[in-house]
Amino acid sequence: MTDSPRAALLNRCLAFVQEGGFGHLSLREIAAGAGTSHRMLIYHFGSREGLLAEIVGRIEAEQRLALADLAQQEGTLADISRVFWQRLTDPSLAPAERLFFETYVQALHGRSWTDGFRQSVIDAWEGPLISLLAGHGVEPVHARKLARLALATTRGLLLDLLMTGERELVDEAAELFSALLTHP
Repeated sequence: MTDSPRAALLNRCLAFVQEGGFGHLSLREIAAGAGTSHRMLIYHFGSREGLLAEIVGRIEAEQRLALADLAQQEGTLADISRVFWQRLTDPSLAPAERLFFETYVQALHGRSWTDGFRQSVIDAWEGPLISLLAGHGVEPVHARKLARLALATTRGLLLDLLMTGERELVDEAAELFSALLTHP
């Protein structure tokens, strides 16, 4: 089965904006980069901001699917954390991650187009993380707190890596956090 025209268009836009971010791009520039017209983008997404919200939503959904796949694998929490960190820090994902943080900043400023992002940026991850932790023996009273800590730590380390490029040091910090998951 093929993608709908809207989904195919979203895929092309995602590929284009991942290359260089979106802060400096107009809707017309995104359209040109994706091989379409700005009118088609408005038709399908309502506005530049609506398109960007869809792109970031897609990126986040793909990451949650990757975590769900890992949660089905055998291994300790530390093992799953390590594999997920390796996946997140694959250099090919860096453009998408920069786009995520660019949107995060816009959400911090309360931009109306980020309303859905603000509502889901924590909540959409909390349930899967709590389930993963509970499935590995973390007491329910601690699972929610540890899920929030894992999410914040992972995002902070990822931002550190993107900003500094200090791969070895950041990987060592991620490894320390993975070890702490085994002995909370």
